[in-house]
Amino acid sequence: MGLAEHFEAERPRLLAIATRVLGDPVEAEDVVQQAWLRLDATDASIASLPAWLTTVTTRLCLDRLRARVPVPTEHTDAVAATAPDPADDVVLADSVGVALQVVLERLSPAERVAFVLHDSFGLEFATIAAVLETTPTAARKLASRARAKVRQPPARDRLADWEVVDAFMAAAREGDFERLIALLAPDARVTADAAAVARGTPTLIEGRQRVAEFFDGSARAALPVLVDDRPATAWFHRGQAMVLFDFAVADGVVRGITFRADADALTRVVRREGVDRRD
Repeated sequence: MGLAEHFEAERPRLLAIATRVLGDPVEAEDVVQQAWLRLDATDASIASLPAWLTTVTTRLCLDRLRARVPVPTEHTDAVAATAPDPADDVVLADSVGVALQVVLERLSPAERVAFVLHDSFGLEFATIAAVLETTPTAARKLASRARAKVRQPPARDRLADWEVVDAFMAAAREGDFERLIALLAPDARVTADAAAVARGTPTLIEGRQRVAEFFDGSARAALPVLVDDRPATAWFHRGQAMVLFDFAVADGVVRGITFRADADALTRVVRREGVDRRD
């Protein structure tokens, strides 16, 4: 079996890791492709291809996370554990769905990687430490701290607007119909400007059930953006925003979505590389 065949055998696993770490399937595909390019170009002797690819893919994800929102580096190597570490507690990561992804955005990049690799994929802390270029003790503490944050109740019951928008779009991509219903107001409606209708969007959808049915399993190519400093999403083509999904959020739910494709609206669209933490 050639190098390309070995890589293709590993691709589903690498894609699963990158998708869970980054929370963006499109970005995950890009990272996995970068891992292949690095493998194809390397002259190094590789003792274990799966381990090498896991390390490269995860470090590429880590670079992307760090580029989104700068987070102060936390030095954990010298901190000794003074109480039983909860790292061996029941695995949480695969049981929380969309809500987990919202919480992951609040973790530091290193915490996020340690938590996902251990709790979702069962990697040993020695392996995670090599990825993060730290010690197994530090990697264990990062995962433990992340787990504590995941378990911690939210500071307030109502999600911020950016959390509502991102959770709604994640539920749409994943086909989580019940989550979509929960995030929509009973009288939610979808409207569109003339330019968006010309691009094929519906003119009007009324009612929570019909709006949820429309978005269920769709909008996979939409990316997070800001428009006039408000969180939104947009469909891009060749790097250019084509249709803006302009959200009206109130009291923690989506009350309306307007598809906009007029030039004035699209010129105000700015890519949102990470989550927007302004309410």
